[in-house]
Amino acid sequence: MGCEVTTKERAGIINPMYDCQPAGAQYAGIGIKDSIPLVHGGQGCSMFVRLLFAQHFKENFDIASTSLHEDSAVFGGHQRIQDGVMTLARRYPQLRVIPVLTTCSTEIIGDDVEGNINVCNKMLKQEFPDRKVFVVPVHTPSFKNSQVGGYSECVLSVFKTIATRKVEPTGKINLFPGWVNPGDVVLLKRYLREMGVDATIFMDTEDFDSPMLPDKSIHTHGRTTVEDIAASTGAIASVALARYEGASAAEFLKSDFDVPAHVVPTPYGIANTDAMLRKISEITGKPIPESLVAERGVALDALQDLAHMFFADKRVALFGHPDLVIGLAEFCLEVELKPVLLLLGDDNTKYKRDPRVLEMKKNVDWDMEIVCNADLWELEKRAKDPEHKIDLILGHSKGRYVAIDNNIPMTRVGFPTFDRAGLYRHPTMGYQGAMLLGEAIANSMFAHMEYTKDREWILNTW
Repeated sequence: MGCEVTTKERAGIINPMYDCQPAGAQYAGIGIKDSIPLVHGGQGCSMFVRLLFAQHFKENFDIASTSLHEDSAVFGGHQRIQDGVMTLARRYPQLRVIPVLTTCSTEIIGDDVEGNINVCNKMLKQEFPDRKVFVVPVHTPSFKNSQVGGYSECVLSVFKTIATRKVEPTGKINLFPGWVNPGDVVLLKRYLREMGVDATIFMDTEDFDSPMLPDKSIHTHGRTTVEDIAASTGAIASVALARYEGASAAEFLKSDFDVPAHVVPTPYGIANTDAMLRKISEITGKPIPESLVAERGVALDALQDLAHMFFADKRVALFGHPDLVIGLAEFCLEVELKPVLLLLGDDNTKYKRDPRVLEMKKNVDWDMEIVCNADLWELEKRAKDPEHKIDLILGHSKGRYVAIDNNIPMTRVGFPTFDRAGLYRHPTMGYQGAMLLGEAIANSMFAHMEYTKDREWILNTW
């Protein structure tokens, strides 16, 4: 008995859990204001990712493609990069950042992205002498990593391109939350505001929950500006909330500009949120306000109402991004749920050495399996096996058919979630997020009890 970290034995992928590296890079790229990522590859490398974003947020996002065809695949896509960059610069006069994202095909044929960007910079300077456009090389071949690695790679490349010199101290902290929803960004901003902490969130996705304004203007874009990124070198510290999504940029600022970097547990659940707030308080000297202490108490009370009566010893399978899955597993332990299966969709050797995983290996006294390089077939195989006895599934909408076919209640969390309304608006982080997630899990169980007529009478007496 205990926690075991394994790797999927099959070479092939059946029903993938993640998208490819360029997908993650595109998500990071659209988190910057006045930025349009240019995907250097086939049309589908941007089209299908835009579809995922539209499904999840019910909004449209500007993402361009070099639309590589057969001739470019044979003779090289250099001209496509140059044409793409110049077309974007001419069509969008406010454009300031163009991340050029490579794909499988362009990495295999060996296109010289950096060389082409040098050519583009000369052309931009000649045609637009009074305008600065940052063209960022981002190497994201799909065969190397997943959307998780692609997000991190794009954030790091953007910072290396824009944050090139040490600026005067700003008194701010850099906060890297990772791949999160607008609801989480809004919550983090509220926490920082209530603590009186001046901080910049990278990448700021608050406006992905786009308002519909009287003047019919569109505000579906990131809020992180070029100035924010350039000023990051003068921050008092960087705090990364996701070990695998953005912490590399915090480490870059530390190594090149001596900005202290802190990687804290992703704030899912009570204890992890406590750790995040304590670290921010330690860095800034700002106390944790009574308003957040009260919010913590409300969340504890709400979760206590559910834990022992409904959650105790329920066996949970989780899948999705590593920081999300590991953080949610820690939350499950807080509320007496038993995480028995954690599926991570890529094969990062660091997962086995993750301090959160090592802590679970020490403390878990039941069979828990963490499967790296997993796909949703691994979930389906175990869901069908009576020995695993999975009572609940936590993950994004791509796992819905496993839950339906095996009559297992499922709570949606992660990306993409497109079969439930407005989840991108609800925080999962923080005390409020813990309370909302606990209640969502309980309501999934309650609906399943009613549908299957399994002790639904308990709900009359609760």
